[in-house]
Amino acid sequence: MRRASILALAIGAAGLSACHGGGSQQEGTLTRAQLLDPQSCAGCHAEQFNDWAGSMHAYSSQDPVMRAMNARGQRETNGQLGKFCVNCHAPVAVREGATTDGLNLDQLPPHLKGITCYFCHSVESVTGTHDNPLQLAADGVLRGSFSDPVASGRPHGAAYSPLLDRNRAESGTMCGACHDIVNGHGAAIERTFNEWKSSAFVQPTIGSTCGACHMPQSTMDKRVANVPGAPLRRSHSHTMPAIDVALTPFPDTDRQKAQVQALLDTSLQTAICVQQFGNTGQLSLIVDNVAAGHSFPSGSEQDRRSWFEVHAYQGSTEIYKSGVVPEETPSTSAADDPDRWLLRDCMFDDSGKEVHMFWEAASFETNGLPAKPTFDISSPDFYQTHKQRFFPKDGSFIPMPDRVTLQVHFEPVGLEVVDDLVKSGDLDPSVRSTLKNLTVGAPLQWTPATATATYLDRNTGQPVHCATTTNINVAADRFPAPTRSKCSP
Repeated sequence: MRRASILALAIGAAGLSACHGGGSQQEGTLTRAQLLDPQSCAGCHAEQFNDWAGSMHAYSSQDPVMRAMNARGQRETNGQLGKFCVNCHAPVAVREGATTDGLNLDQLPPHLKGITCYFCHSVESVTGTHDNPLQLAADGVLRGSFSDPVASGRPHGAAYSPLLDRNRAESGTMCGACHDIVNGHGAAIERTFNEWKSSAFVQPTIGSTCGACHMPQSTMDKRVANVPGAPLRRSHSHTMPAIDVALTPFPDTDRQKAQVQALLDTSLQTAICVQQFGNTGQLSLIVDNVAAGHSFPSGSEQDRRSWFEVHAYQGSTEIYKSGVVPEETPSTSAADDPDRWLLRDCMFDDSGKEVHMFWEAASFETNGLPAKPTFDISSPDFYQTHKQRFFPKDGSFIPMPDRVTLQVHFEPVGLEVVDDLVKSGDLDPSVRSTLKNLTVGAPLQWTPATATATYLDRNTGQPVHCATTTNINVAADRFPAPTRSKCSP
C-alpha cells in the first residue's frame, strides 16, 4: 500500500478536528482512548506518523520471527515465559491488560499493537536498566524534546522531558529499557544499551545518543505540529532504522531497507593487508567498529550473523577463499571452512551445553566487535578496536596473490534460526524466502597498485602493504580479533 493511502486511512476524525479547531481549541480535547490510538496523532503530526507507520517500532508485534519464538517459548516453558517478549514488543497491550503472553496478538485492536506514540511519549520515569522498566504517566500529558511546547490550541497536554531529548544522555536510558534484555536465568541476552554506556559515544557533547543516530534531525526548520501558532523547529525522524527489516507486507519497506543499508555502510572501516615472503604471502584483515556506538553486531546477537568473505587470486586462478556462503544456505553450515570469521553470540545452559533459544540460556560468549572506548587519539585505548584477523587464521602463508577481495555480509536473523522455527512448526515456511543477506560497505579489493597504505611488521621489520577505502590507520596498534572458545562456528 502506498504511503499516501496509509496516511489517508490514518487521519481519523479526532485528529483532524483537534488540529483544525482554530483559536478556540481547548487543551485536552483528545480522550485517553484517543491518545492511545496512533491514528489520532496523524492529523497534527502527519510526517512523524508516516515515519513511525513504516518503522520497526510499528512492526514490533507483527514480526513473524518474534511471534514464532514467543509461541515456542511459551510452549517449552509451560507458559513461564509470560510477558517477556510482549513487554517490549507490545507494551501498551501489556499495560492495558489486553495480553499476558502475546499469544492473542491477532485478536487485539490495532492501537494496542507495536510500540506506539502514546507509549514513548507518556514515559515519565525509568526505574531500571533492562526488560522495560518504563513508568507511564496517567495525566494525559504527552512528553517531547521541546522545552517550549505550544501554549494553546493543542489537543493534549504537552511537556518537555529529557528522556525524549536526543541531545541528552538521559534519553539513552529510555531506549535502553528495551535494548538491554536479561532472561529468567540471569543471562544478558541483549546488551546494546550497556555496550553504548561503556563506549566513547556516551560522552556529552562529543558523543552520540541513541536518538542522534537512529532519529536524525532535519536539516531545515519546519512545523512539527499542525496546530495554530506552531513555530518552526528542527524536527527528527521517527523511522528509527537499525538492522531488522519487515519480513511481511508493510508500508515503506524500500525506505526502511535503504536506511538500514546506510547505517551498515558507515559502521566499519576495513583494510586488506598482504606481506610478501618470496613467492608466498601472509594475508590479513584489519577491521574497526568506528560508528555503531555499540558492539557490532548488537541486539539479539545469538540470532544475528555477520561474516567476512575473502578471495585471493593469481591472475584468473583462485588460490584461497574463506567465508563463501551459497545463497539460501545458513552461514554456520560451512564446516569445511576452518578460517571462517563469523561474528555472533553463543548461548549455554547451566551445564555448559550450547543452546539456541534465549529462554534456555544461562550464559553467553561473544566475538562481536567492541565499540570505540575513547575519541582521544592520544589515549592508548584509542586503537583497541583495531582488530586484525589472519587468513588462514593461524597466520600461515598462501601463494603470493596479485588480487584479494573482501565483502562483509550481515543477516539480521540467521537462516538456521528460521529453519529451526519452521521445523518446530512455529514459523510459516514462506518467511524464509523474505530473509535477505545484507552487505556491510562496498566490496574492497587489494592489488599491488591499490595497496598504498603500509606498516612495518614488528617481527620481520618488513613492509606490509594494505588497501583501504576508509580512514583506518593501518600503521597504528592492532589487536587480535575476538574469538570464542567453546561454541560451534
